[in-house]
Amino acid sequence: MRNAIVTLLTDFGTRDHYVASMKGVILRINPRCTLVDITHHISPHNIKEGAFVLNSAFSSFPKGTIHLSVVDPGVGGPRRPLLFVTSDYFFIGPDNGLFTLILRREKVKAVVALNNFKFFLSKVSTTFHGRDLFAPVAAYLSLGVKPERFGNRVDSWVEIPFQQPVKKEKSMVGEIFHVDTFGNLISNIDGERLLRFTRDRPFVVRLGKRAIHSLRKGYWEGRRNEVIALIGSGGYLEVSVREDNAKKVLKAKEGDKVEIVLGTT
Repeated sequence: MRNAIVTLLTDFGTRDHYVASMKGVILRINPRCTLVDITHHISPHNIKEGAFVLNSAFSSFPKGTIHLSVVDPGVGGPRRPLLFVTSDYFFIGPDNGLFTLILRREKVKAVVALNNFKFFLSKVSTTFHGRDLFAPVAAYLSLGVKPERFGNRVDSWVEIPFQQPVKKEKSMVGEIFHVDTFGNLISNIDGERLLRFTRDRPFVVRLGKRAIHSLRKGYWEGRRNEVIALIGSGGYLEVSVREDNAKKVLKAKEGDKVEIVLGTT
């Protein structure tokens, strides 16, 4: 695995030294490792946002990829550092629910609590486990070190609640789950769930006082500045504004209700 791929997702931003330090540790241990940034602009301490973005990206990578993710408001506290081994990937990060969505999709083969100090840096800061603990573990794993050498197996981990859409007789109620860089409002209603509920019947997407009467195939089908609904690249219903920012135009935010109402009114 010397040429292994390691992805990085954090809320560290790119202004400070944090991301570079993590990369430096990994490359010092395995100079042949390929590093890929998913993002370092998760909103600070926003575990749910990190979980959503990671869930949207991880499966695009080749099997065997090591996904190192650190959104860790409890760094230095009692939360455990974990390594998840699934059928296709490895996931390294804090046990705080960051991997909740992934573990609903992936078959978990083993979960290891990272407690073998041999694979950490010699000095482990209480405030920067990304550099001192998670990065070296990812690097050694990329060199082919077996997962069980990093610590003992565990059979439980933290999951955080993600609100599921609520189906009623003639409506389905979800919520805005994520707002992306473009201001697109991504809901927790996935395309398959939507199709099963509507069954080719006409429906309206309601967000606040706004009613959207059809789904578009892509952004290009909307007129400039038009509010549209579509199934986005992640497979979820989203509300967008062609060539504008739906969050600002609609004054919407994460947690706002999105409703699918059968009929045309």
